[in-house]
Amino acid sequence: MAAWFSANWINVVLIAFLILTVGLVVRGMIRNKKAGKSSCGGDCSRCGACRNR
Repeated sequence: MAAWFSANWINVVLIAFLILTVGLVVRGMIRNKKAGKSSCGGDCSRCGACRNR
C-alpha cells in the first residue's frame, strides 16, 4: 500500500482537491437556492422563462 501511495500521491491529492472544489460549488449553489437568490439576478415574477406565473 505504501509503495502504491508513494507512486500515486499526486493523483490522490489532485482528485481530493477536485472533489473538495466541486463539493464547495454545489454547497454554494444549494445555499443560494435556499436563500432565494437567482442566477440571473433578475425579477423572477417578470421573467419570460418562469413557469410559475
